[in-house]
Amino acid sequence: MRRLTVMAGALALLPLLHVAPAAAWDRKVERGRTLTRAQCARCHAVGRTGTSPLRQAPPFRTLHERYPVENLEEALTEGIRTGHPSMPEFRFDPDEAEAIIAYLKSLES
Repeated sequence: MRRLTVMAGALALLPLLHVAPAAAWDRKVERGRTLTRAQCARCHAVGRTGTSPLRQAPPFRTLHERYPVENLEEALTEGIRTGHPSMPEFRFDPDEAEAIIAYLKSLES
């Protein structure tokens, strides 16, 4: 009987194991969204729709078509430099870079 009670309790907690990682992922994505809106939206379309304010700045929802966004961590933490002078150099701490990448991944679907 005791074994059955312990098993029932464990089964009752099972759904919580899936909620915690999903909630943490959602918080990371939201932080990435906040960072891109604050730092990038004056030139790039950072959402699921819309055009970039700066015509040559690619919309973030299409970045995954150019290269794997998960490979951007080093560029985000060491500083993004581009071939055009109008883009400022950005550097993010590792947690911010991870959040930005999570947000960019969320735009792929």
